[in-house]
Amino acid sequence: MSDPINSIIIEQVDALLFNETNTIANLSNAAALLYSETTDMNWCGFYLYDAKQDELVLGPFQGNVACMHIKNGSGVCGTAFKENKVLRVKNVHEFPGHIACDSASNSEIVLPLMVNNQPFGVLDIDSPVLDRFSAEDEATLIKFRDTLVKHIDSSVLSALN
Repeated sequence: MSDPINSIIIEQVDALLFNETNTIANLSNAAALLYSETTDMNWCGFYLYDAKQDELVLGPFQGNVACMHIKNGSGVCGTAFKENKVLRVKNVHEFPGHIACDSASNSEIVLPLMVNNQPFGVLDIDSPVLDRFSAEDEATLIKFRDTLVKHIDSSVLSALN
C-alpha cells in the first residue's frame, strides 16, 4: 500500500507560490512539489484548455514524455474536464477510452481546474500502482488544487483562448 499524500503539501504550495504571478512558473513548481513529495507516482502535471481547438494541451509536468493534445471528453483527463469533476481511477486499463501515454501507468487521478469560474485545465497524476489514490489522497489533492488556483492570474485565461 502506498503512503498517503501528506497534507503538508497544501501549506507548502501556498508558501512556494507566494507573491509569484507567472502562471507557468507556478504550475511548474506545483508539479515539481507534488512529484517530489508523493510516493508511487510516475507522472504529474497539467493540461491546459485551448477553447479554440476544444482540447487540453500539455502544460508543465514531471515524468516521462506525455501526450500533447487531448480532445475535450476523451480519456480520463478529457472526461474529468468535460464533466468538471474529479476522477479517481483504480485501473486505467478498465476506463473506456483511456489514452495510454505511458504504458507503465495503472491508476490515475485527475482534478479539473477552474479559474474565476472559467475552465482552465486539469491536474493529472499517474501511478504505476493499481488503486494508488485513496479518498484521503483525493481530499488532500482537492485542497492542493484549490490553493494552487488562488495563485493563478485570471488574465492568463484570455491568453489561452
